[in-house]
Amino acid sequence: MDEQETPETKSSGPRAAAFFDLDKTIIATSSATAFSRSFLAEGLLTRRAVMRGAYAQLLYLLGGADEGQTERLRAQLSRMVTGWDVALVSSIVAETLHESIDPTVYLEAVALIAEHHAAGRDVVVVSASGAEVVEPIAAALGADHVIATRMHVVDGRYTGDIDFYAYGDNKASAITALADEQGYDLSQSYAYSDSITDAPMLGVVGHAFAVNPDRALRRLVAEKDWDTLSFNRPVPLFSFPRPPARVITSGAVVLVAVAVLVTWLVVRRRRRR
Repeated sequence: MDEQETPETKSSGPRAAAFFDLDKTIIATSSATAFSRSFLAEGLLTRRAVMRGAYAQLLYLLGGADEGQTERLRAQLSRMVTGWDVALVSSIVAETLHESIDPTVYLEAVALIAEHHAAGRDVVVVSASGAEVVEPIAAALGADHVIATRMHVVDGRYTGDIDFYAYGDNKASAITALADEQGYDLSQSYAYSDSITDAPMLGVVGHAFAVNPDRALRRLVAEKDWDTLSFNRPVPLFSFPRPPARVITSGAVVLVAVAVLVTWLVVRRRRRR
């Protein structure tokens, strides 16, 4: 980490947690559309739907998707998944996680996750994407909990209704509820996000960090005196050996982070010669 604050290397005082947005904070892409090609191959998506998703992702990556556009995307995704088999979706995500997400994981985020675990803090991934997509990614990163959008399911299929939309104020409410359940002191906790739509999430903790902030969040950061971080080194995290179990221990995350960092330093030195 740079800027003014870093996670303590030792846990002191009340129990705390670190809450990470997923898209453009942990990964350099949109998790909601990262699996489009795989869903197309399995017949869940049409080419037209994939093109719409690609356009939406382009807007998102360029920072041009405002709250209205995001809400329209949510409604579109809701309509699109109506009738999908939940087990098939989970299977596709599990089987194609490597090719869909790798190598879009930010090295800086991996290192931060390791630092927070070393300090005794739980790590929570908070995302507006569906739980079936977010949970495997979070497990591979060694996260302790997940807050994600949950679609309504009947007879093993999505109805198109949304039980919980992890967006905006809902993220902050879910974080507060989890803190009550787990005994986190939010005044001692951390949160990281790139988007102005996550201002409620950032505002509910004592240590807020804007990661590669969009224009609106950058203005709010100045008003709130929050810290800003720059993540710019996506790495092929999932290409590193890991235990067969889906959930990695915090120690494994530390080892992976160190391995990635050493590899990056070696490559950097060779390029300078």
